[in-house]
Amino acid sequence: MTAYILHVCIIMVLFSMLSLSLNIAVGMTGLVSLGHAAFFGIGAYASGLMMLCGLPFEVSLVLSGIVTSVFGIILAVPSLRVKDDYLAIVTLGFGIIAVIILMNMDITGGPDGLTGIPPASVFGVALTSKPVYFAFCSSILAIMVLTTSRLKASKVGRAWAAIRDNDTVAMFMGINIYYYKVLCIVISSFWAGIAGSLYAHYTGYINPMTFGMQTSIMILAMVVLGGIGSIPGSIIGASVLVLLPELLRGFEAHQGIFYGALLVTMMVLRPQGIMGKMKVTDIFARGS
Repeated sequence: MTAYILHVCIIMVLFSMLSLSLNIAVGMTGLVSLGHAAFFGIGAYASGLMMLCGLPFEVSLVLSGIVTSVFGIILAVPSLRVKDDYLAIVTLGFGIIAVIILMNMDITGGPDGLTGIPPASVFGVALTSKPVYFAFCSSILAIMVLTTSRLKASKVGRAWAAIRDNDTVAMFMGINIYYYKVLCIVISSFWAGIAGSLYAHYTGYINPMTFGMQTSIMILAMVVLGGIGSIPGSIIGASVLVLLPELLRGFEAHQGIFYGALLVTMMVLRPQGIMGKMKVTDIFARGS
């Protein structure tokens, strides 16, 4: 039972990182993404392949975030020429393409996935036990929360908020909106890649379908449920949506109903989410 609880807690921490990384784009800058799981998958595959090639975990962890950031730039440079609904469609297409590429490359194991990923170890200390790995992942999440909080309160965070509220006004105020949008995608994808690396070395096996559109929608739902732009809300939203399937294991056939009912109820009673101050429509209806 203790091992099961720790397993759920580790997954909660990893999805909290994903939720918060997406909230940097959606909540802090107003960039709607429907393909965030692709960055999660790129980080997982990059880290797994690097360790299979002999690189230590510490190097693979950092490089997986950097590699994912490079893909974030590749996506950001053309896609940020559009916005709102069109940006969401572009990111959706990116996510679909990423999964197809992972499924058709021999080096990634194709549709069978990547197996035999070595467990994590830091400076020769193996992180094979669940309590130790939970503590390590929690420390990474704490660093992420601290750095994101500092960014949100800094000049960068204020520029992001101005772009989110009205990018045209922000541009006339002298803010380089293109630079700050690209920076947002780079930071968001970096942390998603770190989460992917931690996930790959925890499970020891990754499959392309894990990083498909369904996962992207789940991560976005965590952001909306917890609260657009809220750092604590990202963690709460992820925790709720990770725990919900576990609590409803006796009702597998009806999990989708409970899941949908929760989101609909939240949108009706509290559209700003559990901890958020902005309504969902403040972000998702800007293009209408």
